[in-house]
Amino acid sequence: MTSTLRRGAPWVLASAGAAIVAVAIAPFIGQTPLAFGRVFSLSLPFADNIDAQIFFLARLPRSLAAAIVGGTLAAAGVVFQGLLRNPLATPYTLGISAGASFGAMTAIAFGSMLPMIGVTGASLAGAVLAVMVVYALATARHSGLSTTVLLLAGVTMNSFFSALILFVQYLSDFTQTFRALRWLMGDLDVAGYAPILGALPLVLVALGGFLWLARPLNLLSLGADAAATRGVDVRRAQRVAFFSGSLATGAAVSIGGPIGFVGIIVPHLVRLVVGADHRLVLPASFFVGAAFLVVCDVVSRIVMAPLELPVGIITALIGGPFFLWMLIRRKP
Repeated sequence: MTSTLRRGAPWVLASAGAAIVAVAIAPFIGQTPLAFGRVFSLSLPFADNIDAQIFFLARLPRSLAAAIVGGTLAAAGVVFQGLLRNPLATPYTLGISAGASFGAMTAIAFGSMLPMIGVTGASLAGAVLAVMVVYALATARHSGLSTTVLLLAGVTMNSFFSALILFVQYLSDFTQTFRALRWLMGDLDVAGYAPILGALPLVLVALGGFLWLARPLNLLSLGADAAATRGVDVRRAQRVAFFSGSLATGAAVSIGGPIGFVGIIVPHLVRLVVGADHRLVLPASFFVGAAFLVVCDVVSRIVMAPLELPVGIITALIGGPFFLWMLIRRKP
């Protein structure tokens, strides 16, 4: 283990501990106070234990969803920044989120025609469609994966799917439009554990790709040619980065909608602490992102209680100024 890893390992462990503590404490915070003894009481039947029902059926799934979505988006942000060699890249840069949002909008507006798919399934289908189109465009005239064309294709698909989303909204009635608008703001009001379990296999596959990418991303930061001379299969690394990051983004959006700024705030904050080594940045970003979104979700539930804000509003209020600060401090 190098000295860099030895110095950064305690920060990774601390971030993991923070994520676990956040998930454990968050379900107890809300408009309705919960008693620890009643939540875990074995003397009361679950059907008669209101505290346990609120904890296990309402708040715990929400906290777990926030942790998975926040951690996945933060790690995907690291991967896309490394792939595109752009510190301002986010999980939504390549149009995956827009495709997922279009799928979800279609399910919300025409759900009666697609009863077996649901919003989560339609969101994943839209993400897959976006991935296929962007990848096809990025490889159409190149033997490898052109990051420049990839970025341009992502921007184009963002605009295209945004137009389709507006079209679907135009065809929707008031109730459908309100539901869709709330989803587009980023909403972690999940109903039970089904959405989490549905997306979890995809998240695990993406995280496996992230683990493999730690060393290649370190070398790709030096440039494709320099990475190739050091034994990196550049094409393979780029493809793994693109597909694993896209898979993670699609899974996260299918659970909580397009929650913005997590993928840019967290990676940069983590780099300020642990440095630029992706072997540290990737795991630390996952855990910090998980803790960050859990805290933001708690704030969204209590800051204007009994009114509950979409968590995307909280992350935008934090991330907007941070993004502007990043633009200002970035060297030309």
